[in-house]
Amino acid sequence: MTVPTLGESVSEATVAKWLKQPGEAVGADEPVVELETDKVTLEVNAPAAGTLTSIAAEEGATVEVGALLGVFSAGASGSAPAAQAETPKAEAPKQESAGAEAPKAAAAAAAAPAGDGAKKLDPAAAPRTGGKITKADLMAFLESAAVGDLGPAVRKLIEEKQLDPAVIPASGKDGRLTKEDVLNFVEGKTKPLAAPAKPAAPAASASPAGAPSSASSGGKREERVRLTKLRQTIARRLKEAQNTAAMLTTFNECDMSAVMALRSQYKDAFEKKHGVKLGFSSFFTKAVVGALQEVPAVNARIDGDEIVYAHYYDIGMAVSTPNGLMVPVMRDCDKKSFAEIEKALGDLAKKGRDGKISMDEMQGGTFTITNGGVFGSMMSTPILNMPQSAILGLHKIQERPVAINGQVEIRPMMYLALSYDHRIIDGREAVTFLVRVKEAIEDPQRLLIGM
Repeated sequence: MTVPTLGESVSEATVAKWLKQPGEAVGADEPVVELETDKVTLEVNAPAAGTLTSIAAEEGATVEVGALLGVFSAGASGSAPAAQAETPKAEAPKQESAGAEAPKAAAAAAAAPAGDGAKKLDPAAAPRTGGKITKADLMAFLESAAVGDLGPAVRKLIEEKQLDPAVIPASGKDGRLTKEDVLNFVEGKTKPLAAPAKPAAPAASASPAGAPSSASSGGKREERVRLTKLRQTIARRLKEAQNTAAMLTTFNECDMSAVMALRSQYKDAFEKKHGVKLGFSSFFTKAVVGALQEVPAVNARIDGDEIVYAHYYDIGMAVSTPNGLMVPVMRDCDKKSFAEIEKALGDLAKKGRDGKISMDEMQGGTFTITNGGVFGSMMSTPILNMPQSAILGLHKIQERPVAINGQVEIRPMMYLALSYDHRIIDGREAVTFLVRVKEAIEDPQRLLIGM
């Protein structure tokens, strides 16, 4: 098994996690190892049914395209899982020998097949501190033995819902948990399995006066985690934007009443006809396309000593994923209908959250929209997505008193922020662009007749 082609301009990746261990049987097209690049996380699947014979690149190693990841034997059957299945359950180690024996037992439990590890965790096998098992010991053991075999999307759900994977019924191949298993468990469609017995809490020991106890300090006070390739790229590109562009932000506010009324009136019929919900994203995407057509400098970029004007409208939509911020691109938005935009955005967002987004879907883009309002942000100054020259920031819709025809009324208002590169976009152009977006949202009929 070798590192596959990773995409344009991507030549190396980091081995993030081995989903299978040497000796384990693997089904055809079953994920074997996760690779992490500076743009996406991808899984390398087994070329056929067989056995993973050996691992050539350990977790954390940097590998180039074509490099050897491991040796795979097609058609062979693994012997390690069968041998482990015949091994009798280890008895709880005695107090005086717990420190020496527990790490070995924990390693054996963590190396067990995913189906057994997710369902039959034995707390007695957990490593012990000072001869006694602590809560931290047990949690670390559960993390390595259960959560370690989960995919990115499943791991994210379990962490968000604070669930114990050992009690969730698994339906995936070799007993692996799937996203659907977790959702069914959360919705009460499946009953929990018997949870592993928890050890009795150790007696509290006296500590010197004034010295913080392990309980009061919350365990580890610091933890070092290596930056992922994606996070390194995010950091580099954001700093590049600050160092390169003459970045400036202009603001406006938008009355969302008309769009909210139109959406409320047609959302049920829209979903029934198109099979997708009518959100605010399609309105803003269409408003942005219209404004870009009127102010082409906002859809341009600097390349050396030239300005490149794009006569197409590929809009990137920033999406928060378990692996970090991603900006998948919706192509040719000027040619897409409201329904097509909503479907495209929904598909890209789901792929991003599940770690299935491709390189092609991340590349290009002439303009970016980011919505901090989904997290409650009232106002922000978004950073450019280089080499683009502008980015639109949307924020939380909040009712505020505003003056309408000499009267004070309560309206649902949103702050809009346009960050732009002053090297290519003048203030007049930036303000004009933002005003056109505001006008289109406050009078959405303009979007339907191309005004």
